[in-house]
Amino acid sequence: MKKKKTKELLLLFLLFLLCGALFAIRHFTASSKNSIKITVCGREQGIYDLSCDQIIRIGETNVCEIRDGQVRMIEADCPDQLCIKQGEFGADGGMIVCLPNRVVIEPASSTRTDAVS
Repeated sequence: MKKKKTKELLLLFLLFLLCGALFAIRHFTASSKNSIKITVCGREQGIYDLSCDQIIRIGETNVCEIRDGQVRMIEADCPDQLCIKQGEFGADGGMIVCLPNRVVIEPASSTRTDAVS
């Protein structure tokens, strides 16, 4: 009876250890945490590192800037300029959307699920 309890406890301990290892691997290897993804018309244009200051041309319509770990839209040819007014975001999350030009800037690690009817 004591041997059976020991095996059960060992199995339980190994399961907890495996879960902890999987969580740690996923958490510490997520390099996309400091990256943004730019999509235009639903197609990925690219993934850019937030630690590298740069200016990115998005097609012929928009320009965004990455500086000091933050991204912001600096130029757009849309009439309302709401994408520029949305401000900036960084690794802590956020999103910039330019509806007229169908541009989305979001954290690279974000996962979106489309509804299926």
